[in-house]
Amino acid sequence: MKHNEPVSHIMSNELLTVHAAQKVSEVYTLLTENRIHHVPVVNGEKPIGLISSSDMMKLSLDAYGTPDSANAEYLDSQFTIEQVMSSDLVTIGADEPIRTAVEKLSTGTLHSLPVVGEDGMLVGIVTTTDLVKYLLDQY
Repeated sequence: MKHNEPVSHIMSNELLTVHAAQKVSEVYTLLTENRIHHVPVVNGEKPIGLISSSDMMKLSLDAYGTPDSANAEYLDSQFTIEQVMSSDLVTIGADEPIRTAVEKLSTGTLHSLPVVGEDGMLVGIVTTTDLVKYLLDQY
Protein backbone atom coordinates (compact mmCIF):
# COMPACT_ATOMS: atom_id res chain seq x y z
CA MET A 1 0.00 0.00 0.00
CA LYS A 2 1.33 3.44 -0.88
CA HIS A 3 1.49 5.39 2.36
CA ASN A 4 1.84 8.93 1.04
CA GLU A 5 -0.37 8.83 -2.03
CA PRO A 6 -2.36 12.10 -2.28
CA VAL A 7 -6.13 12.32 -2.18
CA SER A 8 -6.04 13.71 -5.72
CA HIS A 9 -5.34 10.17 -6.97
CA ILE A 10 -8.68 8.81 -5.76
CA MET A 11 -11.00 11.85 -5.72
CA SER A 12 -13.75 12.45 -8.23
CA ASN A 13 -12.94 15.62 -10.14
CA GLU A 14 -15.88 15.72 -12.54
CA LEU A 15 -18.24 17.34 -10.11
CA LEU A 16 -21.83 18.36 -10.16
CA THR A 17 -22.33 21.39 -7.93
CA VAL A 18 -25.14 23.71 -6.95
CA HIS A 19 -25.29 27.27 -5.68
CA ALA A 20 -27.39 28.80 -2.93
CA ALA A 21 -29.83 30.54 -5.30
CA GLN A 22 -31.00 27.28 -6.87
CA LYS A 23 -34.24 25.56 -5.95
CA VAL A 24 -34.11 22.65 -3.51
CA SER A 25 -36.08 20.54 -5.98
CA GLU A 26 -33.23 20.97 -8.48
CA VAL A 27 -30.81 19.44 -5.97
CA TYR A 28 -33.20 16.57 -5.36
CA THR A 29 -33.43 15.91 -9.10
CA LEU A 30 -29.65 16.20 -9.53
CA LEU A 31 -29.01 13.63 -6.80
CA THR A 32 -31.62 11.14 -7.95
CA GLU A 33 -31.07 11.35 -11.71
CA ASN A 34 -27.27 11.12 -11.42
CA ARG A 35 -27.32 8.50 -8.66
CA ILE A 36 -24.93 10.46 -6.48
CA HIS A 37 -25.07 10.90 -2.73
CA HIS A 38 -23.33 14.24 -2.16
CA VAL A 39 -23.36 17.56 -3.95
CA PRO A 40 -21.18 20.52 -2.95
CA VAL A 41 -22.77 23.94 -2.67
CA VAL A 42 -20.45 26.57 -4.09
CA ASN A 43 -20.11 30.32 -4.27
CA GLY A 44 -18.19 30.65 -7.53
CA GLU A 45 -15.72 27.80 -7.09
CA LYS A 46 -15.44 28.06 -3.32
CA PRO A 47 -17.28 25.35 -1.36
CA ILE A 48 -19.70 26.78 1.21
CA GLY A 49 -21.78 23.72 2.01
CA LEU A 50 -22.71 20.16 1.18
CA ILE A 51 -26.05 18.47 0.62
CA SER A 52 -26.38 14.72 0.90
CA SER A 53 -29.09 12.41 -0.35
CA SER A 54 -29.83 11.68 3.32
CA ASP A 55 -30.49 15.39 3.90
CA MET A 56 -32.94 15.37 1.01
CA MET A 57 -34.70 12.17 2.09
CA LYS A 58 -35.54 13.81 5.41
CA LEU A 59 -37.42 16.55 3.54
CA SER A 60 -39.01 14.68 0.67
CA LEU A 61 -42.60 13.51 0.50
CA ASP A 62 -41.66 10.53 -1.71
CA ALA A 63 -42.29 8.02 1.06
CA TYR A 64 -45.93 9.09 1.05
CA GLY A 65 -46.41 8.42 -2.67
CA THR A 66 -46.58 12.12 -3.47
CA PRO A 67 -46.34 12.93 -7.20
CA ASP A 68 -43.01 14.44 -8.28
CA SER A 69 -44.56 17.81 -9.14
CA ALA A 70 -46.18 18.14 -5.70
CA ASN A 71 -42.94 17.04 -4.01
CA ALA A 72 -40.95 19.67 -5.96
CA GLU A 73 -43.49 22.37 -5.12
CA TYR A 74 -43.37 21.40 -1.44
CA LEU A 75 -39.55 21.39 -1.30
CA ASP A 76 -39.26 24.77 -3.01
CA SER A 77 -41.95 26.44 -0.92
CA GLN A 78 -40.62 25.21 2.42
CA PHE A 79 -36.82 25.18 2.14
CA THR A 80 -33.83 27.02 0.72
CA ILE A 81 -30.47 25.52 -0.17
CA GLU A 82 -28.89 27.33 2.78
CA GLN A 83 -31.42 25.74 5.16
CA VAL A 84 -30.78 22.24 3.83
CA MET A 85 -27.00 22.25 3.36
CA SER A 86 -24.43 21.38 5.98
CA SER A 87 -22.35 24.52 6.29
CA ASP A 88 -19.85 23.22 8.85
CA LEU A 89 -17.68 21.81 6.08
CA VAL A 90 -14.76 19.53 6.68
CA THR A 91 -12.51 19.70 3.64
CA ILE A 92 -9.23 18.14 2.61
CA GLY A 93 -6.41 19.46 0.47
CA ALA A 94 -5.75 17.74 -2.86
CA ASP A 95 -2.13 17.08 -1.86
CA GLU A 96 -2.93 15.64 1.57
CA PRO A 97 -2.34 11.90 1.97
CA ILE A 98 -5.20 9.45 1.59
CA ARG A 99 -4.59 8.46 5.22
CA THR A 100 -5.79 11.93 6.27
CA ALA A 101 -9.05 11.37 4.38
CA VAL A 102 -9.42 7.99 6.11
CA GLU A 103 -8.87 9.61 9.51
CA LYS A 104 -11.46 12.32 8.83
CA LEU A 105 -14.05 9.91 7.42
CA SER A 106 -13.52 7.20 10.04
CA THR A 107 -15.39 9.18 12.68
CA GLY A 108 -18.61 7.91 11.13
CA THR A 109 -20.24 11.34 10.98
CA LEU A 110 -19.00 12.15 7.46
CA HIS A 111 -19.26 10.23 4.22
CA SER A 112 -17.57 12.68 1.87
CA LEU A 113 -14.99 15.44 1.89
CA PRO A 114 -14.84 18.31 -0.57
CA VAL A 115 -11.29 18.50 -1.91
CA VAL A 116 -9.80 21.97 -2.23
CA GLY A 117 -6.71 23.35 -3.92
CA GLU A 118 -4.19 25.62 -2.24
CA ASP A 119 -6.42 28.58 -3.09
CA GLY A 120 -9.39 27.06 -1.23
CA MET A 121 -11.32 26.45 -4.44
CA LEU A 122 -13.16 23.17 -5.02
CA VAL A 123 -11.23 20.69 -7.16
CA GLY A 124 -12.93 17.41 -6.28
CA ILE A 125 -14.67 15.25 -3.74
CA VAL A 126 -13.59 12.07 -1.99
CA THR A 127 -16.16 9.69 -0.55
CA THR A 128 -16.14 6.57 1.56
CA THR A 129 -16.88 4.65 -1.64
CA ASP A 130 -13.70 6.06 -3.20
CA LEU A 131 -11.75 4.83 -0.18
CA VAL A 132 -13.27 1.35 -0.36
CA LYS A 133 -12.42 1.11 -4.08
CA TYR A 134 -8.86 2.23 -3.31
CA LEU A 135 -8.57 -0.41 -0.63
CA LEU A 136 -9.94 -3.07 -2.96
CA ASP A 137 -7.32 -2.16 -5.57
CA GLN A 138 -4.61 -2.81 -2.97
CA TYR A 139 -5.64 -6.45 -2.57
